[in-house]
This record gives sequence, structure tokens and C-alpha cells, in this order.
Amino acid sequence: QVQLVESGGGLVQTGGSLRLSCAASGSTSIFYIMGWFRQAPGKGREFVAAINQYGRNTIYGDSVKGRFTISRENAKNTVYLQMSDLKPEDTAVYYCATETTYTNLPGRRVADYDYWGQGTQVTVSS
Repeated sequence: QVQLVESGGGLVQTGGSLRLSCAASGSTSIFYIMGWFRQAPGKGREFVAAINQYGRNTIYGDSVKGRFTISRENAKNTVYLQMSDLKPEDTAVYYCATETTYTNLPGRRVADYDYWGQGTQVTVSS
């Protein structure tokens, strides 16, 4: 059974920074792709960023490109999301996800991922 546990969310002012972490576990699983999505109240789940197994391929949603950076530390089965220049519209619950079926290509769709974390709240005050 795969488990994903997010941490690092909180309240920050406009222009501030936060770093989210997501630790994955599952003794027989390889976390080929790890990604971040977010969901604001009353909206659908939005793609934020994703990274492939060795970190050589990263993709970002248009609304966060240039402000957010995804990285991973395979020795710890952990993915990070460094968020800078935060805006009130970044307020959402942020979810970590992973694809454990082999692929080298990060996906942007919810359906591209087979396991999800419980989410961590990020609130950006104006």
C-alpha cells in the first residue's frame, strides 16, 4: 500500500515563500513520477508541477511557472515544492500524487496518477 504524506503548508503573506514536502512510502513501489496539484474552494483540481524519476524532466502549470520549483530526493522518497512570490490566488489545498507504473513522462492530468496524499492547506493573505 502506497502512502503519501504532505507537510509544510501554512499561512503566508503575499510575496512570501513556502516549501512543501511529500514523503512517499510503500515497500514494493517505485515512484516514477511525483506531482503536485491544488484545489481551491469551489474549483476543480489544478495541475501545479511534476517531476520524473531522476529529476531530468519537470513540467509546470502556467500559473506557477517561474515562481515554483519542484525537486525530489529519491533516497528519502520525498518530493518538494518550493513556492516563491506567493499570491492570494495560490490559496488552496495542495495535494501530492505519484504514478507507480513505469513512465518517464510527467503528466498533467489527475488520471495520470494512481496514489494521492490527503493534502496540506496553503493560505496566502493579501
